[in-house]
Amino acid sequence: MKLLDSPELWTSPKADVSCPLKTSRWKKKKPLQGVVETGSYFCRVEHLDAEIGISQVCKCCLIAYLLNYVLDGKLLSSDVTHYMIPDWKVVQDYLEILEFPELKGIIFMQTACQTVQHQRGRRQYNKLRNLLKDARHDCILFANEFQQYCYLPRERGESMEKWQTRSIYNAAVWYYHHCQDRMPIVMVTEDEEAIQQYGSETEGVFVISFKNYLDNFWPDLKAAHELCDSILQSRRERENESQESHGKEYAEHLPLEVLEAGIKSGRYIQGILNVNKHRAQIEAFVRLQGASCKDSGLVSDILIHGMKARNRSIHGDVVVVELLPKNEWKGRTTALCENDSDDKASGDPPSEPMPTGRVVGILQKNWRDYVVTFPSKEEVQSQGRNAQKILVTPWDYRIPKIRISTQQAEALQDFRVVVRIDSWESTSVYPNGHFVRVLGRIGDLEGEIATILVENSISVVPFSEAQMCEMPVNTPGNPWKVSPEEERERKDLRETHLVFSIDPKGCEDVDDTLSVRTLANGSLELGVHIADVTHFVPPSSYIDTEARTRATTYYLADRRYDMLPSILSADLCSLLGGVDRYAVSVIWELDRTSYEIKNVWFGRTIIRSAYKLFYEVAQELLDGNVSVVEDIPELKNLDTKSRQAKLEELAWALGKLTDIARHIRAKRDRCGALELEGVEVRVQLDEKKNIHDLIPKQPLEIHETVAECMILANHWVARKIWESFPHQALLRQHPPPHQEFFSELRECAKAKGFFIDTRSNKTLADSLDNANDPNDPIVNRLLRSMATQAMSNALYFSTGSCAEEEFHHYGLALDKYTHFTSPIRRYSDIVVHRLLMAAISKDKKMEIKDNLLSNKDLEELCRHINNRNRAAQHSQKQSTELFQCMYFKDKDPENEERCISDGVIYSIRTNGVLVFIPRFGIKGAAYLRNKDGLVISCGLDSRSEWKPGSLQRFQNKITSTTTGGESVTFHLFDHVTVRISVQASRCHSDTIRLEIISNKPYMIPDTELFHQSSLLLKSDLVKEVTRSVEEAQLAQEVKVNVIQEDYQKYCQTKGRSLYTLLEEIRDLALLDVSNSYVM
Repeated sequence: MKLLDSPELWTSPKADVSCPLKTSRWKKKKPLQGVVETGSYFCRVEHLDAEIGISQVCKCCLIAYLLNYVLDGKLLSSDVTHYMIPDWKVVQDYLEILEFPELKGIIFMQTACQTVQHQRGRRQYNKLRNLLKDARHDCILFANEFQQYCYLPRERGESMEKWQTRSIYNAAVWYYHHCQDRMPIVMVTEDEEAIQQYGSETEGVFVISFKNYLDNFWPDLKAAHELCDSILQSRRERENESQESHGKEYAEHLPLEVLEAGIKSGRYIQGILNVNKHRAQIEAFVRLQGASCKDSGLVSDILIHGMKARNRSIHGDVVVVELLPKNEWKGRTTALCENDSDDKASGDPPSEPMPTGRVVGILQKNWRDYVVTFPSKEEVQSQGRNAQKILVTPWDYRIPKIRISTQQAEALQDFRVVVRIDSWESTSVYPNGHFVRVLGRIGDLEGEIATILVENSISVVPFSEAQMCEMPVNTPGNPWKVSPEEERERKDLRETHLVFSIDPKGCEDVDDTLSVRTLANGSLELGVHIADVTHFVPPSSYIDTEARTRATTYYLADRRYDMLPSILSADLCSLLGGVDRYAVSVIWELDRTSYEIKNVWFGRTIIRSAYKLFYEVAQELLDGNVSVVEDIPELKNLDTKSRQAKLEELAWALGKLTDIARHIRAKRDRCGALELEGVEVRVQLDEKKNIHDLIPKQPLEIHETVAECMILANHWVARKIWESFPHQALLRQHPPPHQEFFSELRECAKAKGFFIDTRSNKTLADSLDNANDPNDPIVNRLLRSMATQAMSNALYFSTGSCAEEEFHHYGLALDKYTHFTSPIRRYSDIVVHRLLMAAISKDKKMEIKDNLLSNKDLEELCRHINNRNRAAQHSQKQSTELFQCMYFKDKDPENEERCISDGVIYSIRTNGVLVFIPRFGIKGAAYLRNKDGLVISCGLDSRSEWKPGSLQRFQNKITSTTTGGESVTFHLFDHVTVRISVQASRCHSDTIRLEIISNKPYMIPDTELFHQSSLLLKSDLVKEVTRSVEEAQLAQEVKVNVIQEDYQKYCQTKGRSLYTLLEEIRDLALLDVSNSYVM
């Protein structure tokens, strides 16, 4: 035990350590020789030995290595001219510059990091933590307050700021001497007194301002200098404003202790601010959060009317609201409105009054990077006296204009740029911020894509060298092979099972494969085989940390950003055809006639997928069309007899899989499976990446077959990991929707003579099945789409944070559900794979258990993944809208035939209607009264024109009457002819503009009719099987009392029923997530 000579570094809690401060613990990663252990933890004490260093210059310091090993830290490179130590103020104000990868050799002191946590909140502290973890950045954390000769007690009467600066300087001097005076240390600070006091006190330790540091050491790093100038100018502006006397524009926020007491007493309500992007200056809503959900007694959101009532809160902030008296409550806007006229009142009556309040405080400011556009020259001149103080307009309508100080306004007028908000004082109409960087020219594709990524806080930097060094090798000269050890440990399915995948065209990241076969005892065996990503991604490795940060693969209309490097996502983890791959399998034994599950097996396997099928080819085989054999490359080079035998084998497997899926789905339908509707559009690009067409995705029964198998696997894995780890399993919950969210669905269905019963998932499913118009299948699609919009989000959670009755998934009608089937592109599935491996581990290896997250850590991870999933959905939707606009932008709407299409009215507003265009999957507003006050009129030829008149809205229709007595009425679900054009915007995204040009349907050529046959065929087959299942199970109706109890408890049956919203959104198959509903 002579490896460590200092008993003060590692010590047990029972050791006699004369230290007035508390000891704390580090959780052990792996046992280290020469480190004193206390049970399953390492211990640290406040005063450590002098032998601590965290750089390669400290060649002799073993403790440096051990300390960083335990903390998952890094070693600083010795290939630099100096080490830089920022003080607490520099870390606070210039963190975004310290994030530049060009700046190397940065030592963050513990004192500075703790100050950031306490003064700038969790968001900036997490950014700092991520920076320290990131292998791409040459920086480390030095725990100066845990080092014997660095720690300085605070002197009597000394301010906290002075003590922090003194502590950091003292640690810098110690560090210089500890490196044997071989590496100069530069401490950067904004404290002029500290520069004067310490600047020349110690040879080899330099103390300068951050601006001087950049000028002297990084004179060519232009972006850093521009950002520094912007931050300095913004700070000077704030200081000048604070010295000037201004009247209050907003009320002061209440102190934190008053807010917390008010929330506990019920006087105030906590929630998240959501701004209406169509009325950004007038309307915002607060969705209740935490205890306020249960204690307030409110069943709806709280309306915040006007900027004064919003009181400097910004979309996404966690706010505290005081309800106004009922006589001051207002209604929400019911009229359609243009984004660029938010400030104008529409003149149309609002809805019924709803709970209305005002913001009295902000608990958490969720400010982020914002993409903005500089005003034109004319607008700059009109803004007033100080040309360097510019009001920039955010790309997101929900964010107020931001005032920044810059001298580059004229040069950046044609660019999208990123800014950050610094403050919003009560004396200022607008928040203050500073310029960060340029993204690209307005309207340029790459610039607009970069805008979408920044707006959703998506970082897509290349994988670092350290991360790639962890990757396995698979080259022609050094091909990857199955290891003998894995061959012994895993079940080998390569010669015994016909395994194949079914995916969209162009799919490279093949997560899942399927198999089905008849066993010797006559039973059937169904297998779902999922890529074994966790074999290649060890917990806490560099690549695991990066995958955790990304949380998901981001799919945009023309590209994707992978969660894992391509060597894994597109090669060694992808279950490609004809190659050996590691998998994690769920294999069921089924009764050969009833398909009831008799047994299930979980485990690691080796597979060799025989076929990589596309959905369209698989559907053709399922329909009996053998001519598609030419589209199956695995069959091309076989002789006729062998090809026929292989084809029959594959066709049997597809047919049997589909039959099994129909029966599983039929049983679920019987208990209330919800089949909902999403608009899926594929952007078809030519070889030069130009947009050729927008194609709605065709529904195929094979989609449902694959989805059924995946959901079955997810459900059984959820049950297994919960049984083994009831307090730390990652599951997915979907709470029942609020009944008021179904009001529009019920009213629209009523207009067609249908009744929608929303009391439970079963009654809702039955009602939707019965709401079919034989003359217009679009009606049912729109009703199902409205049901989708009423749903709340499904979310990941840790089982230790919820009661078991809250685990249920309303949409799927499953008591337990998780995500297991897509570990290449979802980090949640990686966590679930680790849980499953720990659950089935026979020898109960301790390292497997130690790598599992605690309930607290898992719940925090779930919040992060949920956040990143929302970002992925929003970015996907926004990129689809971008390409929709690009498709129509270069077309003449007056003469281009593609700009005229059939539309279906699905909602009535006071000044217009909402229209769905099936051909392009577009939903949008069509105004019946224009900005000049004229209303639409349709003559004898059905062509529309604008004339003076008025609109009269009824429950299910709206009538336009001209002053000349002409009138036209538009009903819900009417088909109209619509002209599609693009409304360009300089500051925001372009938008699709719809104009009704005739109140008659547009005659679509037969070749463009939306294909319904396969979907209708599937529905008929499922109904037929459902009837047989109902007849076979009538004897079990005695359980109805139990089911009714579940209805009363949480509006859901205990049956294993589910609806199928395809969760496999791959490459260019895009789901309309306009209402953020995900399974």
